[in-house]
Amino acid sequence: MSPALFPLFADLRGRPVLVVGGGAVAERKVQALRHAGARVRVGAPELTPALRQAAEDGAIEWWAGEFEPGWLQPRTWLVIAATDDLAVNQAVAASAEAQGIFANVVDDAALSSFQVPAVVERGALQVAISSGGGAPMVARHLRRWLESLLDDSWGGLVELFTRQRARIRTRFPDTGARRRFFEAQLAGPLPRLLRQRRDDDAARYLDTQLAQATPPARGAVVLVGAGAGDPGLLTLAALRALNEADVILYDRLVSGPVLALARRDAERIEVGKSARGQSTSQDHIHALMLEHARAGRRVVRLKGGDSFVFGRGGEELQFLRAHDVPFEVVPGITAALACAAYAGVPLTHRDHAQSVRFVTAHCRDSLDTLDWDALARERQTLAFYMGVAGLETIQARLLAGGRDGATPFALVENGSRPEQRVVTGRLDALAALARQHAVGSPALLILGEVAALAHELHWFGQAPLGPPPSLSAKPDGATLAHAA
Repeated sequence: MSPALFPLFADLRGRPVLVVGGGAVAERKVQALRHAGARVRVGAPELTPALRQAAEDGAIEWWAGEFEPGWLQPRTWLVIAATDDLAVNQAVAASAEAQGIFANVVDDAALSSFQVPAVVERGALQVAISSGGGAPMVARHLRRWLESLLDDSWGGLVELFTRQRARIRTRFPDTGARRRFFEAQLAGPLPRLLRQRRDDDAARYLDTQLAQATPPARGAVVLVGAGAGDPGLLTLAALRALNEADVILYDRLVSGPVLALARRDAERIEVGKSARGQSTSQDHIHALMLEHARAGRRVVRLKGGDSFVFGRGGEELQFLRAHDVPFEVVPGITAALACAAYAGVPLTHRDHAQSVRFVTAHCRDSLDTLDWDALARERQTLAFYMGVAGLETIQARLLAGGRDGATPFALVENGSRPEQRVVTGRLDALAALARQHAVGSPALLILGEVAALAHELHWFGQAPLGPPPSLSAKPDGATLAHAA
């Protein structure tokens, strides 16, 4: 996959830009460049009537004739090739590349070193949308959708804040406090006043807010559940917290796409725990939360799944309470719910399971404390968290407790993520199938009659691996040793 384009807004005021081509497409490009204040030169044998008139009026410079590499001098900042002649476009791109000049070849991403995005413009506010040149119609469709959402008052809002920029920065030298002031204004009556074209009232309101606002004396911590990995499963409250954060303390299992939704300028600190490799102690996590909150920052403690399900969310809140740090909690979709749903496994089903148990299998000590006889009972679903390393023990203990060896299981690796894999089979072959398919962490084990539905109800990612379990199957006497 090609790397993403670097988004850039170029200041072209008074700077020379070359457009090669004199047709309708070139005319549109020239119009946009003139709107940006560029000194436009057009090179082409012929021009449209509008371009010819602009040249006669002195608004643009016309170089008549076929393209020559010398057109790129002197001091050309960028060039746009807008001809229907592939050879000419290739020559323009090659000459620009040789001279270190950005070039856009209309409708040819491969020849272009920059792309012209679809733009929604509201005064000084511009929203640019790019598909990387591969699907411009998608970008244009999204632009039309945004056009309907953003009314003209957004331009007035930008203008108003721009006029008060120096005063706002002086009033709120801390970036976190300044951002929270902006957020408070956007959530207040200011946008409504501008929509109603009451510009003077809006200016007076903002002036009053600046005079009265008091920067917050201390920060706070928001405990946010990041879910199983799919960023689409984040709650609206989680998204809001990520966009308000000054500091994000995140666990190892928080996915990259989830982190990508956070504020770009928020400080990110990984505080993951791992059985293999470096880990951050809980005491150090506590100290980081306290340090940043006391410095007046808004801290998001971002944890995989839900913070209160086999996490240490409760311990962290007790620490914050003991040190008088304000906090909030944003629940997340825990792994058992997300993995089961994305694997097509209903955790309960009136024909097969009337209850579900969430079980942690993090280490031998935790496994030894479980009531295996109770877990081995039928007509219930078991969801084992962090159980990859303990699959042999789980299998042996459940079989010893009387659970039928033919009980179906679904082992969900990287649940809800693009790389999700689901391995299915019978309890008496659990460990062997996990080894065969090299299942790694993070993975969640779902065991019970409902797991047999993974093949029938599969809808996300690749089809389940392993033999389809059968509810009517009977154990064939295979043991862990035989299966291995």
